[in-house]
Amino acid sequence: MRTTDLRQRLRDLGAKPCHEDRLLRGWSQVCSYDRKHSPAETFFPLALRNELPAIEAELHGLAQLRSEHPAAESVARLLVELADGSMVESVLLPRGGLCVSTQVGCAVGCVFCMSGRAGLQRQLGSAEIVAQVVLARRRRAVSKVVFMGMGEPAHNLDNVCEAIELLGTHGNIGHKNLVFSTVGDLRVFERLTQDKVKPALALSLHTTDATLRAQLLPRAPQIAIEELVERSEAYARATSYPVQYQWTLLEGVNDSDAELERIAQLLSGKYAVMNFIPFNAVDGLNYRRPSPERIAFMVHTLKQHGIVAKIRDSAGQEIEGACGQLRARTEKPRKKQLATEITEITEVKQTVVPRN
Repeated sequence: MRTTDLRQRLRDLGAKPCHEDRLLRGWSQVCSYDRKHSPAETFFPLALRNELPAIEAELHGLAQLRSEHPAAESVARLLVELADGSMVESVLLPRGGLCVSTQVGCAVGCVFCMSGRAGLQRQLGSAEIVAQVVLARRRRAVSKVVFMGMGEPAHNLDNVCEAIELLGTHGNIGHKNLVFSTVGDLRVFERLTQDKVKPALALSLHTTDATLRAQLLPRAPQIAIEELVERSEAYARATSYPVQYQWTLLEGVNDSDAELERIAQLLSGKYAVMNFIPFNAVDGLNYRRPSPERIAFMVHTLKQHGIVAKIRDSAGQEIEGACGQLRARTEKPRKKQLATEITEITEVKQTVVPRN
């Protein structure tokens, strides 16, 4: 479901902008209607009042908690089941943060990420993206949403931007606390500057070497790294939000002194933050995170060059829950069960004696 479809449905039921705003605000902020001053029974048009229980039930069913996996203090991975049975992951983060998914699977195929190993299954509608925030808010306050879960937001641009607009206008989340993460797509830089709600930008860089980046992110757009940084810097200056550069640290792959030197050259004087993310173990992959001493050295070196650098640990290390693994572990037995059922049905059909 898209939020545009929901809005049109409300209008078809006679909703005016004030009715539409009230319902969307109540849903996205998980707050009940103020029945004392403007009860829903009299505030909404009759046709909408009659349809309201069905609409609320449908919205509630967009995202249901399948399981919760605490990973650290104030951190938990949520396995979320969508209305069609598909599953994605959200992550509760410290200080009111939430990471949401934008696709079921991913087409980029980053070699260190579980989410894209099975490819892209489908896009999430904008309402399904918002529904992850609603689900999290039923558990605790959410004041920041990062679009860094399963999927590449640039590949689902319309739905992600619709979700951002709703959260930034009705969802009571500051625009700088809505963070659009991408591997780099020229459409992103064009679109985000035009929208009413302009989120902060996070660019998944991972290396300064073009050849290596093509290997690590095999289906990311082949755009020169220098151009990505230039476009990101222009957006940062236009919005007054620093760009968050994401760098998954892989021992012996992208943690060299040469990489550090090139980072310093690229980001010196830029309105930017470098987020180093130590690799989170993924089933079947042999990558490892660098030692704590090496990571600390990299952060210290960039700070000496005047670059803001931080360590952003990937939630789920304690439970081996790198993004996509919870879903993969659940999908595997489901597929095995389905295959068994198909085999059993086939065997039964083969043993049935046809009647003359």
